[in-house]
Amino acid sequence: MSCHEFDDNKVRLHLFVLAYNLGNFLRQLVLPREIKRWTLTTTREKLIKIGAKIVRHARRVVFQLAEVAVPQRLFLAILCAIDRLRLPMPAPG
Repeated sequence: MSCHEFDDNKVRLHLFVLAYNLGNFLRQLVLPREIKRWTLTTTREKLIKIGAKIVRHARRVVFQLAEVAVPQRLFLAILCAIDRLRLPMPAPG
């Protein structure tokens, strides 16, 4: 293992398991059908480990992402699917 102490390695292993389960959960729930067969490594490299730039204009903020990794239509589909996971707001009163 990478750490010298047993407890440190135990915590590290728990974090890796949590990250794996979260990635697998999101892959099953929100990825469009055409990319559901991506491995977690491919998903991480194409959606998480890619460079992006945030540009601030007068009235909006733009998230610029290289379309080589994921086409805009596919990225928007993923964001919409993630948004649908949100719990509805309780009614006032």
